[in-house]
Amino acid sequence: MRRVLLPHEISSAPPPAGGTIADWHGTSMGTGWSVRAVGGPADLGDRLQAELDLVVAQMSHWEPTSSLGRFNRAPAGTWHELPPEFFDVLSFGLDVCDATGGACDPCAGALVNLWGFGPVDRYDEPGFAPPTAAQVAGVLAHRAHVRLDAAGRRAWQPGSVQLDLSAIAKGYAVDRLAGCLDRLGIGHYLVEVGGELRGAGVKPDGQPWWVSLEQPLENAGEIVVALHGLAIATSGDYRRFFQTDARRYPHTIDPRTGMPIDSGIASVTVIHASCMTADAWSTALTVLGVDEGLRLAERRGLAARFLVRQADGTLLETVSSHFGAMLD
Repeated sequence: MRRVLLPHEISSAPPPAGGTIADWHGTSMGTGWSVRAVGGPADLGDRLQAELDLVVAQMSHWEPTSSLGRFNRAPAGTWHELPPEFFDVLSFGLDVCDATGGACDPCAGALVNLWGFGPVDRYDEPGFAPPTAAQVAGVLAHRAHVRLDAAGRRAWQPGSVQLDLSAIAKGYAVDRLAGCLDRLGIGHYLVEVGGELRGAGVKPDGQPWWVSLEQPLENAGEIVVALHGLAIATSGDYRRFFQTDARRYPHTIDPRTGMPIDSGIASVTVIHASCMTADAWSTALTVLGVDEGLRLAERRGLAARFLVRQADGTLLETVSSHFGAMLD
């Protein structure tokens, strides 16, 4: 069954008369990016790539020379002034961490690395073995959090924090691209980075930017979204994982237990005006599970869709009231 999701508010602003769609694309953050826009200067591709290069230079845990990489190696008990973009993303990530009781924690990079989903000693390299319970307990015992000084845009490195912004940085990168287009007066576009999307305006024929929600299984039921003033992010257990002794270990780690999630959730999709917000909350709700996650989504007014694996191999869909209100 095919269903349609529409935004509550639709702008009446038409695309430029006689406008055509132009495409730009490239690679960044270990994935691909693309932009479809009605109009744009000849050097738009370079401007878009520069926005993404800024995110990588500041927030990549894969680049040792990034601002994040330098912070992770900094001596214990030191303050560090952060670039404003890095500070804002980290601050938002810590807010989500607080709101979820630690279910989505940007300070949990050591656990991500331990399970082989970081930049070194990866799960897909020869000789990798899942960590022992003692190793997980050891990392949990030494976990700490950064402290932020908003006035000075500084962060305190207690000595054991390994920041990992992978649950939020792609969404932020999408917002950076959208912001670049907005500043240039380009109001009709579709932006994508590694499967996270944001759209504005309409196509030259007056149709919105229609996109299908990512599906972990064919029996999930298709939902197409009019991506008009909205962004979409999906977190799931099917993107990156490894199996050992018939056990499946997805890449999403619960920072509270130190273990990969085992809630039966196949995916969580969040729709929001901000892709950074959608990205962070899709991960957080995945970790929380459908019951606790749905309650939190309702309290915070999040449009969320949960797909949960059933014993017979099918998927059970549960949506928040804010998500359901947009379904036609």
